[in-house]
Amino acid sequence: MGEIKLILSDIDGTILNDENVIDTGLKTAIKKLRQKDVPFVLASARSPEGMKQIASDLDVLDNPIACYNGALVVKDLQNKNYTTILSHELNVTEVEQMLTILDQKFPKVSINLYSGSDWYVNNLDKWVQIEADITKMNPTVKNLDNLISTHTVPIHKLLLIGEAAQIQQTLNYFKQLNFSNSSFYLSKPNYLEITNSNVSKEKALRELAKTYQLDLENTMTLGDNFNDVPMLKIAGLGVAMQNAPVEVQKCANVVTETNNQNGVSKAIEKYAL
Repeated sequence: MGEIKLILSDIDGTILNDENVIDTGLKTAIKKLRQKDVPFVLASARSPEGMKQIASDLDVLDNPIACYNGALVVKDLQNKNYTTILSHELNVTEVEQMLTILDQKFPKVSINLYSGSDWYVNNLDKWVQIEADITKMNPTVKNLDNLISTHTVPIHKLLLIGEAAQIQQTLNYFKQLNFSNSSFYLSKPNYLEITNSNVSKEKALRELAKTYQLDLENTMTLGDNFNDVPMLKIAGLGVAMQNAPVEVQKCANVVTETNNQNGVSKAIEKYAL
């Protein structure tokens, strides 16, 4: 591993503890990184709105922020007209097909559509309420079929929520249909995330390294879940949280303490400062 010149970190289960409180040593660590000109970049499945408060608390709003796992990378989130660095959208035809299938075969699954900073739902069901409580965001209720068929907004992510068994069935069903432009993964046992197949935190890391003209050798990534594995593997230093599943830990170069013990700031102090 080379000298660390860029850090990409997951949010939930990584810099946030189980009470959704930010690692208490992180703000100080980021200040020190700033003195060394090392950007600290947040990468999450969350939307721009869902990341704004955390980025503000950590004072990293002027760094790039990878939303929707890298489907949308933005800067200057504090401005209504934030800067878009890159945007990978879902294929509209595939989304229409998915919605038809959900309607016919999985009517109980809650459908959430994300476009830029906006979150759209068909109705405020119990799953939407739970997600609104977690993210402190309010969705816009719209007829999603109309929204999609009129091509009014870019679609950065679909999030399907339901009972875990039902979401697993939905995932299995979609996977056998070979939607070539879409990729599917579970961010929780009952959360199915769908993004453009070119989207991953690994690709976001590659694109950011290019932007900063750095080798991957000089990057450090931190994460706690299966969707973090590709970026843990390609970084100069991949750091898994101790609360990550064992299979995820095995893919990292080192394991830091858990998200409840300030694992991220400790790893930054140890390996980047």
